[in-house]
Amino acid sequence: MDLRHIRYFVAVATTRNFTRAAEQMHIAQPPFSRQIQQLEDELGVQLIQRNSRPVRLTEAGRLFYEQSLQVLQRVDQMKSAARQVGLNQRQSISIAYVASTLYGGLPMLVRMFRKRYPDTDVHLVDMGSIQQIQELRSGRIDLGFGRIRTNDTSVARTVLREEKLVLAIAPGTPLAADTGRIRLPELVGQRLIVYPKDPRPSFADHVLGLLHDQGIQPAEVHEVRELQAGLGLVAAEMGVCIVPAAARLRSDLVYRLIDDERATSPIILSHRVNDDSWYIAAIKELTAEMYAQNPPWLDFETNAFPAGEMYKRVGKR
Repeated sequence: MDLRHIRYFVAVATTRNFTRAAEQMHIAQPPFSRQIQQLEDELGVQLIQRNSRPVRLTEAGRLFYEQSLQVLQRVDQMKSAARQVGLNQRQSISIAYVASTLYGGLPMLVRMFRKRYPDTDVHLVDMGSIQQIQELRSGRIDLGFGRIRTNDTSVARTVLREEKLVLAIAPGTPLAADTGRIRLPELVGQRLIVYPKDPRPSFADHVLGLLHDQGIQPAEVHEVRELQAGLGLVAAEMGVCIVPAAARLRSDLVYRLIDDERATSPIILSHRVNDDSWYIAAIKELTAEMYAQNPPWLDFETNAFPAGEMYKRVGKR
């Protein structure tokens, strides 16, 4: 097996047509088809169902396709890195984030990274957690900071911390009479504001899942596109909104910590499986250093940290 076989297979898997794939690879179709057959013979499994139009991948084919994309992406990274070193070019990394991470440690982390590695350009992209997985697979981004757990085997995930959730309430409303912890059953019959409206699944589904698991039914669920809009509606007494503790942005609202150990939202660092790029380890090391500094925005009452060597210094007050 060589890279040519892999590139040919990816072309078929992408176009779902042998003729178009052969044209794309600038080769006549008969030898092109023989190359695909040789690949299947070497693997000892069928990768493509040829009796359908358009052609379809077998289960083995789908797995091989996902891994082929990773191999080709890694080869491209190797070429790019070699050229950059040879030409003394600056390296560039693309980091995606969900907006709520900007209210926690991401800005500080990026500042630390840029100071430690001044020869590396950092590009930040606002992107939902699920979209980050897709863009990591395609190679359009290098790292992602999100909040949604997935089972995608092509992506490695590290939970940097679990952030507790709070309920944002307008002052003067009954739930704002007490500033202590609040139990989820107290939300029965409340008008609930969730975000983001799309793409889904998202943080909105995480919140609704917490309520559904306890049989809690809000009087109404109103979806908005982003966090700031949700808090604005709370200020207008249009409902209540569950948000991560770091997102207590408006001083004209009351925030009550939710009294439920499951009411947390993870901050998850994602990257491609088997990607050993230096900046992944660098980001993890800088995260540990950042936590060890006990910055003002890091409220230890509203955050829980994974056990492990990386975080052994966290929590020393």
